[in-house]
Amino acid sequence: MAKVTYTEDNIRSLDWKEHIRLRPGMYIGKLGDGTAHDDGIYILIKEVLDNSIDEFVMGHGKVIEIGVNEQAITIRDYGRGIPLGKVIDCVSKINTGGKYDSKAFKKSVGLNGVGTKAVNALSDNFMVQSIREGKMKQATFERGELKKNDRITKTSLENGTIITFQPDASIFKNFHFQPQFIENQIWNYVYLNAGLKIQFNGKSYFSRNGLKDLLEKKGDVEQFRYPVCHFKGEDIEVAITHGSQYGEQYFSFVNGQHTTQGGTHQQAFREAIVKAVRDFYNKSYDASDIRASIIGAISVRVEEPVFESQTKTRLGSKNMGPDGPSVRGFITDFVSIEFNNYLHKNPETASALLKRIQQAEKERKEIAGIKKLAKQREKKANLHNKKLRDCRIHFHKKRNKRHEESTVFITEGDSASGSITKARDVQTQAVFSLRGKPLNCFGLSKKIVYENEELNLLQHALNIEGGLEDLRFNRVVISTDADVDGMHIRLLLLTFFLQFFPDLVRAGHLYILETPLFRVRNKKKTFYCYSISEREEAVKTLGGKPEITRFKGLGEISPNEFGGFIGEDIRLKPVQLFDGANLAEILSYYMGKNTPIRQKFIIENLKVEKDEVEIA
Repeated sequence: MAKVTYTEDNIRSLDWKEHIRLRPGMYIGKLGDGTAHDDGIYILIKEVLDNSIDEFVMGHGKVIEIGVNEQAITIRDYGRGIPLGKVIDCVSKINTGGKYDSKAFKKSVGLNGVGTKAVNALSDNFMVQSIREGKMKQATFERGELKKNDRITKTSLENGTIITFQPDASIFKNFHFQPQFIENQIWNYVYLNAGLKIQFNGKSYFSRNGLKDLLEKKGDVEQFRYPVCHFKGEDIEVAITHGSQYGEQYFSFVNGQHTTQGGTHQQAFREAIVKAVRDFYNKSYDASDIRASIIGAISVRVEEPVFESQTKTRLGSKNMGPDGPSVRGFITDFVSIEFNNYLHKNPETASALLKRIQQAEKERKEIAGIKKLAKQREKKANLHNKKLRDCRIHFHKKRNKRHEESTVFITEGDSASGSITKARDVQTQAVFSLRGKPLNCFGLSKKIVYENEELNLLQHALNIEGGLEDLRFNRVVISTDADVDGMHIRLLLLTFFLQFFPDLVRAGHLYILETPLFRVRNKKKTFYCYSISEREEAVKTLGGKPEITRFKGLGEISPNEFGGFIGEDIRLKPVQLFDGANLAEILSYYMGKNTPIRQKFIIENLKVEKDEVEIA
């Protein structure tokens, strides 16, 4: 064994930009290519926007302008502008910024002075312009390196800060912006900041009613059991209603930051709702019955908040501030008083809420008996039918650094599951094998999940019976053949998740595995193609008459080949629910009785399918 040396030569110091570029995930989370809402390119936008929002919160500038031109972004606010003598320091020196002065930014989004520096370091081009009292300072960087330091000049422009940047293509490979993700960010900002107007590529975004508007836009208003209850106080705003969907749905924010992973404030909100309802009806209803189908939003402002990551997706603070009350106590007191008063003043809402709770209670009791039989089948199935080939690292084991890589592939048939099982990474990738086509559960109640062996075992394998808190895999991947039967199985699984576990989809855990349709090769080179156009391009590149193989089933792909498709270059298409998506209409269209609208669509698009078959 070669001798390993450890001397002064092994010690290396990185400057700020080198460290950010070497470990970008520490600063902006996952990188991605822009196909998911939490990919790094959107975090870069957020980091710049946060500074502009803080200016508005401090009473400076009511308009923010955002422009996206191909792969470049410009964000312009009308705040006070960065002090001209500190412009370069504020975008290129870690731990430099006005937010360390708690008097100026007492309840700011970001306090660590890293955000804009990370954007600078991770951009091919980064330009900052600050305008204050008729003077402007401009500086240009490339990947964090200062390239141009302009002198302060006179200007007639209004006060504010302008930042233009283009993400580094060597870090964010093949990235592209999806406008709906940027719009979603913008809507969250305007919901939380009454009076703020944000303009994005010429379109204006504005909200008058805050979190009430948020719930009405993001939820299916027609399915609400009662009008949104909306309460606002000092440092807190909440909105509550109940729908008809399964699961719970929350939108939580701290100092204007969307905490997608929740935290102490969201948990306190959930507990506060239960307490308020029990107190009002003077009955100890089960917490799960009270929260069944709830849609809620909470926004709090915390002094010097503590987040559990640089991307600020989960609040860790226990108190509202160094000398403030506990988060739990503050939220519980506010919700208890406001919700209780509202229910007394609005008996129709109180009656509708009570009916929803009683309906959830009835369904839970009906399921209780079925659960016992399901658990007996579960044990037997686990002993005699190894449907789940587990991995060693799970999502809920937070102490492991690779927990976010944990993935389960849902397959159909022995050949497909066999190929993936042999090719997978046993540390982070599991395989769940279905037997035949799953049940079409559209329009059925949740007790069918326990009555149907396949669906019950799938629920058990994911550990989602009680919600997402104990979800075992970060990525749940539907992996079916690229033929008609495979597409049908995909739709049946999507129906299962959307019908009974929509929060799994909303939280971004559900994906579709894309596998190659064709292999094009000659003696020197092989191309794997995911579409007809890619196949044609491969044929042109190879020339002559290369061998073309059409993969119709996952089992046709050898384990050695499959390893390349579920490794670092895995292609996953996230299943996304956009604002205002009407799940009932969507599921009815695809999985309900053959409606005239669907018949018309099939007839009009049948020729396209024929053409594709003939080409293939």
